[in-house]
Amino acid sequence: MAATCNVVVLISGSGSNLQALIDSQAEGNPARICAVIANRADAFGLIRAQGAGIPTTVLDHKAFDGREAFDASLMQAIDAYMPDLVVLAGFMRILTPAFVRHYQGRLLNIHPSLLPKYKGLDTHRRALEAGDAEHGCSVHFVTEELDGGPVAIQASLPVQPGESIDGLTQRVHVAEHQIYPLAVRWFAEGRLRLAEQGAMLDGAILPASGYQIRI
Repeated sequence: MAATCNVVVLISGSGSNLQALIDSQAEGNPARICAVIANRADAFGLIRAQGAGIPTTVLDHKAFDGREAFDASLMQAIDAYMPDLVVLAGFMRILTPAFVRHYQGRLLNIHPSLLPKYKGLDTHRRALEAGDAEHGCSVHFVTEELDGGPVAIQASLPVQPGESIDGLTQRVHVAEHQIYPLAVRWFAEGRLRLAEQGAMLDGAILPASGYQIRI
């Protein structure tokens, strides 16, 4: 069995992806969440973590004089747990280049679109307004380009005729909860890595759209 992979999860809100990661820590999965850090004291994900016996920390970004100061303190808090992987799960902060470089190759994010489509916010509305036939979510390595790092895995689903934003959002959430634990487990098992050429799975360079799952 692979050695334990220590994971720190960063959150800002309800933590539904965090819950999916917690639920995935079954026997045989080397990924172990050793801490959850939030930038909001009212983030419900903190309660999820505490219920699972996972240590939590709150670092209020508003208490710091600028982004660099906050990220420097955040790195210190993360590094105290000596993580092998840092996972962004609804962490609503744009990270500084210094932070991203510090965790290069061991920093994952999930984004609610089929990257490179719809970087940034309001992805479900944008997909519906564009009349897209399919939509989905992507797990990617974080680089200095916002939502621009190499994609590890994508889940795509057909957009239903007349579908509401709420309905599409819910279905994409379900897909997120499937692919994020999978990507984290692949990393923990040593199967998923970031190389100069892009994301690698089982020693092979993945296509730009990553490993594909259709739902």
